[in-house]
Amino acid sequence: MATDWNVEEELKPLKLSCTSTDCNNNLHCFLQKKNHKTKPDKPFGKCRECGAELVNWERVHRRNYSDVKHTFESLKYEKIRHHYWHTEIDQYAVNHALRKGRIELRKAAIHRLRKYVGKMPKMLDGKKPRYGDGQQTPYYGNSIYYAQHATASCCRNCVEYWHNIPQDRDLTEDEIAYLADLVMLYIEEKLPQLTDQAQKVPRIRRQPKKNSSAE
Repeated sequence: MATDWNVEEELKPLKLSCTSTDCNNNLHCFLQKKNHKTKPDKPFGKCRECGAELVNWERVHRRNYSDVKHTFESLKYEKIRHHYWHTEIDQYAVNHALRKGRIELRKAAIHRLRKYVGKMPKMLDGKKPRYGDGQQTPYYGNSIYYAQHATASCCRNCVEYWHNIPQDRDLTEDEIAYLADLVMLYIEEKLPQLTDQAQKVPRIRRQPKKNSSAE
């Protein structure tokens, strides 16, 4: 049995990036500005727009799983992270997660992190990798994507300044496991109906777009 889905209700492209800010509403970006003339001493710090200092970077950078609540609260000060912590996961992504179940979803998260984030962004010979860092994680369509953006595990740039893991090497298995833990904690919070094993979920059937012209 399929559930009807109107294409007019599908998500529109997200007009948001890792550097977006809304400082008047306490939504910031802590990735430091850089250009061809100047480079900051460290990629993290105060808000790049208003200068607000809200994150205890030493504490967050310990990557202490038992202190993850504090890490998540800190992440929510950034506009893009706040968006993903407070938006609903699209129905296609919800159904995909329920069909996989928690156990298989974690395996998928580890695989995705290792393949798209685990390798250092630039090759040793100076050639560009097959994906551009910052472009390897779509904004929606899979609960893992939502979780990666929410937990700053979407690209090596975000992983570096939020989790203090340098970009000049591959991630270790322990680092991948830590990021996967964050991803799964996000998904489990957003999808409390998720079970360990796969669930049978009706497929969504797309309805054709309605013709608004008069007949």
